[in-house]
Amino acid sequence: MNGTSIEVSSGDISSRLPQLYESGITEFYVHDRKLASDRKQLLSLASLVAEKCPDLFISLPVEARLIDPALLEKLSELYASIEIPLEGELRKGSLEMNKKLYRDKAALMNDRGLVFGFSMGWGLQEGDTFRAFRDRLDFAVSLYPNHIDFPQFDKGAAAPKPTGVYSSKDMDFSRTMAFACRTFYTEGRAVPWFNQIVAALKISPSSLFADADEWQQCNNCSYYTEFVPEEAEHQELERMQLAFLKEKFEEKHKGHLWAAAEDLIRLNGAMSRVVEESEESQIELTYSPDDLLSPEAQSLSRFCDNVTEEPCLVKVFEGRDGPDYKIL
Repeated sequence: MNGTSIEVSSGDISSRLPQLYESGITEFYVHDRKLASDRKQLLSLASLVAEKCPDLFISLPVEARLIDPALLEKLSELYASIEIPLEGELRKGSLEMNKKLYRDKAALMNDRGLVFGFSMGWGLQEGDTFRAFRDRLDFAVSLYPNHIDFPQFDKGAAAPKPTGVYSSKDMDFSRTMAFACRTFYTEGRAVPWFNQIVAALKISPSSLFADADEWQQCNNCSYYTEFVPEEAEHQELERMQLAFLKEKFEEKHKGHLWAAAEDLIRLNGAMSRVVEESEESQIELTYSPDDLLSPEAQSLSRFCDNVTEEPCLVKVFEGRDGPDYKIL
């Protein structure tokens, strides 16, 4: 069982975990909402993993309200991903979200460099609407999660029923937008650059995902053609990202920013492959990687106005402290 993963949703996790680890399990995914709301049990499990399974990757559900510096300090000792349900509360017939709560908790995790993601659905909660789903999606991306998961894509998941405020057509739109997010954001490893790109295009993330879905349908790699982004190599997904986004920059009359945007995507993509695939690469860039990874690049418009092009060949490789690069 070496190199395999396992998902657990119930049972006595604490008693099973050390035995599974000893049998060769390297990844452990917990799906248990009861655990997610039990701070004491989360701390106990984190201590167990740190002591008995130090090299295990574990994915833990944690409700946002439980996140505080003490819990994060304990979780930072692990090779872990924090999975946070992103949900609203029904108030006077409308589904409202405590954005300050999620914003503050995301800031705590980002400040500590922790890996976290959101889990969110569409039409699952009473009072949900297409507009509310798009708002949740836009908000989620703005907090720089490593990934955004949609439980309705899980095998055997039940589809929500249309309501008077969430039509079947809008649910179809939600599903394909979520699939585009799954493809271009999560599996495309877009977190380091995505918000810079949508800011440059002056478009919301949900609108970009809607356009990406149309592009996927035209290129036979959509939900409807049973494309599975998790089975695609990252370089294939990167080629898709670049092809789609080049069209968007031209459509939005932002072609003068494309060279910088392309460099940003390709450089971060190469660095991600060092981490995930232990893959070295050489890439040709229009701008210096030092400039691309500087705070100046947070605004591509300002970057292109102030930074001089420096065409170069860059080697991206595993350094002493993680991905590194060298101008050749």
